[in-house]
Amino acid sequence: MSIKKRYFVYTGLFVLMFINYLDRVNLSVAAKPLAESYGLSPIDMGYIFSAFLWTYLLCLIPMGMLADRFGGRAVTYTTLGIWSLAGIWTGLAATYSSLVASRLVLGIGESASYPSGGKIIREWAPASERGIAAAFLNCGAHAGLCFGSVVVGSLIVEFGWRESFYITGVAGLVIAVVWYLLYRRPEDATWLGAAERKFIRESRGEIPSGATAKLDQIAALKGLLRSPTMWSLALTQGCAGYTLYLFMTWLPSYLVASRGMDVLKSSLFSAIPYGTAALLGLGLGWLSDRLLKGAESSNSDRRKLIATMLLLSSIILAAPFVESIWLIEALISISLACVATAMAMNIALTADLMSDGRYNGVATSLLIMGGNLFGTAAPIATGYVVAATGGFSGAFLIAGVLLLGGAIVITLGARAPISVSDDAEIPAEGARAASEA
Repeated sequence: MSIKKRYFVYTGLFVLMFINYLDRVNLSVAAKPLAESYGLSPIDMGYIFSAFLWTYLLCLIPMGMLADRFGGRAVTYTTLGIWSLAGIWTGLAATYSSLVASRLVLGIGESASYPSGGKIIREWAPASERGIAAAFLNCGAHAGLCFGSVVVGSLIVEFGWRESFYITGVAGLVIAVVWYLLYRRPEDATWLGAAERKFIRESRGEIPSGATAKLDQIAALKGLLRSPTMWSLALTQGCAGYTLYLFMTWLPSYLVASRGMDVLKSSLFSAIPYGTAALLGLGLGWLSDRLLKGAESSNSDRRKLIATMLLLSSIILAAPFVESIWLIEALISISLACVATAMAMNIALTADLMSDGRYNGVATSLLIMGGNLFGTAAPIATGYVVAATGGFSGAFLIAGVLLLGGAIVITLGARAPISVSDDAEIPAEGARAASEA
């Protein structure tokens, strides 16, 4: 049986997001010693946690346009280098303002990851594999959070919090060089066999180059903003993203403050939910592709799995009523795994419903913007809740309500295909056939 070499690309997306989130989790694991070094309050830390999201949001759409214009290769290795250098800067920072500045630059670099990843999925993944390809992309993030919690915690204990930023930053620079040397589009990859290249191009749908596009990128962006389906997808991503950022920024601090753990132990307990999310996400990504193979299915049917995952993730509402640390760990693991799966399937659903694959990069940018607009609020809101109440119950309540809201939005709103023009939209049942034509 011949090897499906396109899975090397899916694995490359996994590694890309692994490094991305390894750099993000570094700050949350180092939060306690960093705060002690600078005498920072929970509110101060909330702003530092959130700072990279400010530039991340501003740069998402421009990065999506760059990915559509130049492809995933150049955008990926350039921005990977930028965010890796920003991580090293965080370790070198000597003042609060310098810390904030380093996080702002980190946001610029990391804003390209999902848009370029979405573009690469549209270029490389057959329509029947978009779910598993998106799962590789998103599960790399959670694997980074899983192993990052343990690795960074060990680095902090062994060397210090500043040195942990130096080491993770250098790892990112190495991956940037590897990506530059190895990655190409299917049309240009000399290591890809002719039969597999033909299969990918025929089953993904043809994607003309930017030079032959009938719409320019500004017109395409306006078309996406007019699409109710695009708004529903972005809002759903936001409802899920709030919980993701709550865990990503405050979970180690929650375990330290509420459960009396030290830095190393809290990092170990933080790793379990992320590992669960990575493994379960890959399995459910594969399942979503199998469910869409039925003759009666349409591309919008993936939304049913997304809604189910969001409903299951709202189990986090029970956390304030549980005393056992292992039961709390189970609740967080289930909630985070379901959130991760919902967000990955939302990326695949966006590609499914796009009527013109040339603009999947900017469509993914809008999707991720929805997730991160809510994500920006999560660390700050949680900081205020903790300062006002002395606990995390209110933070879990906010997350649970948003998850329930997201399940309603995706069920009702993500049915029709996404058009970037004023042409009449084709029926939802025909979207899949059009994407595979």
